Amino acid sequence: MVPEHLLAELDARLRPVDAARLAAFPGEPSSRQPVHTCYVPADAVVPGLVAGWGSAALAALDEHGLPDLGLDAGLVAQVLPRVRAKLATEPVEDLRVDAEDGYRGAPDDEDGDVTAAAAVLAAEPALPPFLGVRAKSLEEATRRRGVRSLDLFLTGLAGAGRERAVVTLPKVTAVEQVSAFLPVLDALQDATGLALDLELQVETPQAVLGPDGTATLARMLHAGAGRVTGLHYGTYDYSASLGIAAAHQSSDHPAADAAKEAMQVAVAGTGARAVDGSTNVLPVGPTAEVHAAWQLHARLVRRALERGFYQGWDLHPAQLVTRYVATYAFFRAALPAAAARLAAYVSRVEGGVLDEPATARALATVVLRGLDCGALDVAEVEQATGLDRPALDALAGRRPR
Repeated sequence: MVPEHLLAELDARLRPVDAARLAAFPGEPSSRQPVHTCYVPADAVVPGLVAGWGSAALAALDEHGLPDLGLDAGLVAQVLPRVRAKLATEPVEDLRVDAEDGYRGAPDDEDGDVTAAAAVLAAEPALPPFLGVRAKSLEEATRRRGVRSLDLFLTGLAGAGRERAVVTLPKVTAVEQVSAFLPVLDALQDATGLALDLELQVETPQAVLGPDGTATLARMLHAGAGRVTGLHYGTYDYSASLGIAAAHQSSDHPAADAAKEAMQVAVAGTGARAVDGSTNVLPVGPTAEVHAAWQLHARLVRRALERGFYQGWDLHPAQLVTRYVATYAFFRAALPAAAARLAAYVSRVEGGVLDEPATARALATVVLRGLDCGALDVAEVEQATGLDRPALDALAGRRPR
């Protein structure tokens, strides 16, 4: 039998390791994750923006009809009423005002444009659950301009009844940029009263592999001292930086997969999320072109979901159609098997699949995501699983924020 003094020594030596691990990897937060982030240039923010995106998406659906998206036809017919309701009530889950690459205003206009955008949003009666701003990078040429735009936007948004906002930091190239930015975030938070979350955009090679040959994503994430809520893949900047020809720049390119897999490993267990990028093939023009763009977008959304990326970027209102059709179809297709396996796991019924706690967490999480976005209803989930929301949260290991 192992002597007690050796067990006590083992505890003493590993207790600091346990504490450090729990601090660095607190687990999945209980907060809802949006299915997308919609980027709107600061100079394009107008009253009724969010409702306008929903109306435009519905108009595109009515005008062009839905093509074959490579999904089960019965499932698509089942989700379409839900998608229409979503577009009419909450078309945008996460809105990011863009003062970086998407912004097309003149340098002298940026102060006015970001201030006006904040004023418009502050006056809106209903805003998305998640809202924030992307300013310019912390590289020397854009550093002060970016911070100034953040200051103007967040100051204008303060006092509008919101408690949180997201700051997206693009083109991060060094761990030191993240740590140096934290005092700026603290100052902005103190000045505005907004709790500020930080997203890092992975769109440079240096964000993935440092000059010394070491992986940098995890170091950047942990340098954020708990503020970083997501790593967002930048499809086109990252692809271009690797010399990939424009015609082949896509979120399903092997180089994109390599970067995003590194992102997934870096965020695992930290409470931050890995987020897919965008497609710039927009559903506009004649019906044939709209259908082709929808088919591409639906395929990429479905592909991302299958690989564990539950959020991506949308750049145009009509992309909301396929964002929700593909997402809702994914979660509704997953429910029957997930519900049966969860019910068996909880009751310890023997069956053809022996699930472990980690798998039960994954099964509960996929059901919770379906509930969060509106693909599933509470009543049908409870009937299928025999579990209520708190029980699913507990199985998923979600923690309060």
